[in-house]
Amino acid sequence: MPRLPKAASLALCLVLPLVGLSAQQITRIAVVDLQKVLMAYSTNSTALRDYEAKKAGIQQQIDSQAADIKTLQAQKADADKALDTATSQRLDAEIAKRTDALRTFVRARQAELEKDAAALNSTDAFAQLVYQKIQNVAETEGYSLVVNLRSTDSVMNAVLWYSPMIDITDKVISALVGTTAQ
Repeated sequence: MPRLPKAASLALCLVLPLVGLSAQQITRIAVVDLQKVLMAYSTNSTALRDYEAKKAGIQQQIDSQAADIKTLQAQKADADKALDTATSQRLDAEIAKRTDALRTFVRARQAELEKDAAALNSTDAFAQLVYQKIQNVAETEGYSLVVNLRSTDSVMNAVLWYSPMIDITDKVISALVGTTAQ
C-alpha cells in the first residue's frame, strides 16, 4: 500500500474538518413579544388575550402552591435540624399531599389550556393570522425557532438574555399592517 507524502497527509487533516463544517446547519433563534403584537392589534385579539390571561392566572396559582410547598420544606428542614421527628413526619406527609395535589392541578390545567389553544387556533382567525405571520417572518429571516419573549409559563422564564437583533416583534406587526384592515 503506497504511503502519502507528509504534506498530503497534513493537507487532508486540515481539509477534512472543513468538509464537516460546511454540512452543519446553524440554528438561529428569534424572540417575539407576543404581548406587544396583541396590544398593537387589541381590537382583533380578544380571544387570544383572554387565553394569555387565563394562562397567566393558572401560572400564578401554580407558583403560589409551589411557594407554599417550599415553605413547608424549609419548616421540615428546621424540624430535622431540631431532631423533632413528629413535626418532621407531619410536615413530610403534608408536603407529599400538597405535591400530589399540585401535580394533579398542573395536569388538569395543562389539558385545559391545550384544549383552549387548539380551539383558539382552529376558530380565531386573528390568532391564525398572527402565527402565520410569525412563521412567514421567521422563515424569511432564516430562524429555526421563535420564542415568546414574555411568556408566563415556567419554561420560558428560563430566557435570561437575548440579543435585540433577534427580536422580530416589529416585523410581525409590520406584516400584519396590510392584512388586519381587511
